[in-house]
Amino acid sequence: MSNPHLINGYPYISYQSENLSEEKVEANAQFFYEKMDVRRSVRSFSDKPVSQSVIENLILTASSAPSGAHKQPWTFVAVQDATVKSQIREAAEKEEYESYHSRMTYHSRMTDEWLDDLKPLGTDWDKPFLTTAPWLIIMFAQTTSPDKKKHYYVQESCGIAAGFLISAIHHAGLVTLTHTPSPMNFLKKILNRPDNERPFLLLPVGYPSTECYVPDIHRKTLGEIAVFM
Repeated sequence: MSNPHLINGYPYISYQSENLSEEKVEANAQFFYEKMDVRRSVRSFSDKPVSQSVIENLILTASSAPSGAHKQPWTFVAVQDATVKSQIREAAEKEEYESYHSRMTYHSRMTDEWLDDLKPLGTDWDKPFLTTAPWLIIMFAQTTSPDKKKHYYVQESCGIAAGFLISAIHHAGLVTLTHTPSPMNFLKKILNRPDNERPFLLLPVGYPSTECYVPDIHRKTLGEIAVFM
């Protein structure tokens, strides 16, 4: 009989289930849904400090996400330094200004339809949260490993990890916003990242400002998003 901890020549460990009752599983699912349902993207941040240990745990939670062939093709750069945040804001606003105003030029970045869809959300090229929020977490996708070995499903893997990170931020009692200035190559330059990495997502992290308003928008119903067969 083969060693139960060795499968196809590779070591395995026994998965330890919590072995919860059906009622507890139902309660956990309901609780987590209700908690996440009040999550909102926030653009008005307080400058109240957040400890580095909190940010470390948020990143560790994100890194627990599944990834193609378990290659974990991500790097998280956490920025607290005010000078670096200012550099990022200046570069991001330059790109965002071009995006929001390019329809007036020959090289349109954002269509009229896209800009109209953004109006209810109150977005524009001005990004004060990039310097107000105590932390910026910039997620980089690794196209290959540092030693040039292949990675698989990089985009999908990083997307899942980003979801874990956003959930962890909300669970901790903090707020964030998914910010994707386009193009984002300036982040690679400012943060001095290697050739095998490309910017994937920027998340300001902190507490909401004392007076913080978010758009009165609603999520699709279960019937609009799910099919049960």
